[in-house]
Amino acid sequence: MMDNNIELLGMYLHLARASKIRQQFHIRDKLLIIAGMISVHLQLPIVAAYCRYQVLTHNAQHLVRRWQDFEQALQQEEFHSLLKQIQRRFPQEKAERMLVTLGIEMGQEWETYYSAEEYAASLLDTNTDQMQEIYRQEQENPTDN
Repeated sequence: MMDNNIELLGMYLHLARASKIRQQFHIRDKLLIIAGMISVHLQLPIVAAYCRYQVLTHNAQHLVRRWQDFEQALQQEEFHSLLKQIQRRFPQEKAERMLVTLGIEMGQEWETYYSAEEYAASLLDTNTDQMQEIYRQEQENPTDN
């Protein structure tokens, strides 16, 4: 199951990266929110924090700003409504079709990395040190509600 979830995370991160390249930042933000949720479920808090950071870098007033992290956001009905809406727009089956359309062949690529964090960092065009720094800042500076 972990492998499938890592692949699911990779799929949404690939699509987020493709959206960024195409300068479709609103779509990228939605895909990053899904990736952030998957990261929470995989217990990858530094990946989740970096996804949230990227959304807020593009849109500082985004709804996710209200909560310190995605884990806290998941406890709020308002966020669940947003998440359900995004998941309806980008269900796994549609995301898989989008990958094919873009010519992205994933295979078992994540297995070539030392960790899930390193794999995610490569797809987010960063490194694990930067992601850990963002996570540390998120923990030290809670967002004002």
